[in-house]
Amino acid sequence: MTVQFDVRQARFNMIEQQIRPWDVLDQGVLDLLTIVRREDFVPAAHRQLAFSDLEIPLRGVAGANAPDAAMWTPKLEARVLQELAPHAHDTALEIGSGSGYFAALLGHRCKSVLSVEIDSGLAEFARANLKTAGVFNVRVAHGDGATGFGGEAYDIIVLSGSTPILPEALVAQLKPGGRMFAVVGDEPVMAARLITRTPEGIAATTLFETCLPPLKNAAQPNRFRF
Repeated sequence: MTVQFDVRQARFNMIEQQIRPWDVLDQGVLDLLTIVRREDFVPAAHRQLAFSDLEIPLRGVAGANAPDAAMWTPKLEARVLQELAPHAHDTALEIGSGSGYFAALLGHRCKSVLSVEIDSGLAEFARANLKTAGVFNVRVAHGDGATGFGGEAYDIIVLSGSTPILPEALVAQLKPGGRMFAVVGDEPVMAARLITRTPEGIAATTLFETCLPPLKNAAQPNRFRF
C-alpha cells in the first residue's frame, strides 16, 4: 500500500514542531512559509525531505560542483528572516544562492535582492527555481561575493556559508540602519551574529551557536606560523 505524502500536514508540522520552538513567533514570517513553497526549491530526489529538520544537500544539482553546498534547515531560514526584519523598501544582498529559497523569502519582503553564487550550476538551479516560483525581484549573479561584491550598499546582507572573520568589504556595504547575518568562526565553535550599522558605528549581537560549511574563498585571519 502506497502512503501519499501530505504536503500541507508536513508544512504545518514543520512550522509548529521545528520553527515555533526556535523562538520564531513573527506571524508574518510564519505566514510566508506557507506562501513560498519550500518543496519547489528542493532537488527532486529529496523532495519528501523538504520539511525535515536537516540540511538538504545540493551537490551535483544542475552540474553543481560545490561538495558542501546544502539548504539551511527550515528553522534556521525562518529565524534568520525574523532577525533581519526586512521591510518593503529594503534592498538585499545574499552571498551564496544555493537553491534560491532564502532569496525567494527575502524577495517577498524586500524591494529587490541580488543573490551571488560562485558555482555556475547552483546559480542556474536557483534562477530556474525563482522563475518557477514567480519571484521576479531577485537577480542571481554568478560570481564570488565572499569578501564583497560590487560597490553598492544594501539594507540587508546575508552570508549563507560561514566565514572565519567578518569581511570588512561586506560590512562596508551596509547602509545606515542596515543588518547583516553571518556565521563567524572556525569549527567546532561558530557564532551566528547579527551585525547592524548604527549612528555610533557597527554593533554585533551573538544570536546562537551553530556550524555551517565555509564560503569558498572566505576571508581569513592572519595566522602566525613559528
